[in-house]
Amino acid sequence: MLRIYGDNRSGNCLKVKWTAEKLGLSYAWTDVDIMTGGSRTAEFLALNPAGQTPTVVLEDGRPLAQSNAILLHLAEGSALIPADAYDRARMFEWLFWEQYSHEPYVAVARFQMLYLGKPKSDLDEKIVSRGEAALARLELGLAETPYLVGDALSLADISLVAYTRVAHEGGFDLSAYPKVRAWIARVEADLGL
Repeated sequence: MLRIYGDNRSGNCLKVKWTAEKLGLSYAWTDVDIMTGGSRTAEFLALNPAGQTPTVVLEDGRPLAQSNAILLHLAEGSALIPADAYDRARMFEWLFWEQYSHEPYVAVARFQMLYLGKPKSDLDEKIVSRGEAALARLELGLAETPYLVGDALSLADISLVAYTRVAHEGGFDLSAYPKVRAWIARVEADLGL
């Protein structure tokens, strides 16, 4: 059986869980508390030397890390990966962008405020401005279609909704992004959240 090692507070972990559930995959969840060093134990580091969650152990015993790589592996051959080559490339574009231009700002602001107790005024201005830019980019990306890659849910949506839906916990006001708010509600409904 697939085993997912993750922390329920992490959007990167939750998107793996949500993808497995959307695909109807059986899995066992092992909670790893990253706040108390759970990803730094010898046992965990043997699975993932980078010491990061999520990590999965596939049915054949092989470990796999990095949330978007896990999503791609789990969803191989499913409707969550567009069949059209260009749409598939656009999905990859969003997945790469999520880890480089969204998660490092929206998720980091959330972590610092929610878990470290920092007020928004103490956040690095670069984190705030780039987080706002990421949300504005999502709003633009949803200007003509209900999902990030056309008319159907894809891994791009699952990946990006994980931290966007809780962006307010990082001090971001989603009221300025009506298309993003409608998209969050649509994706949450699709995922049964």
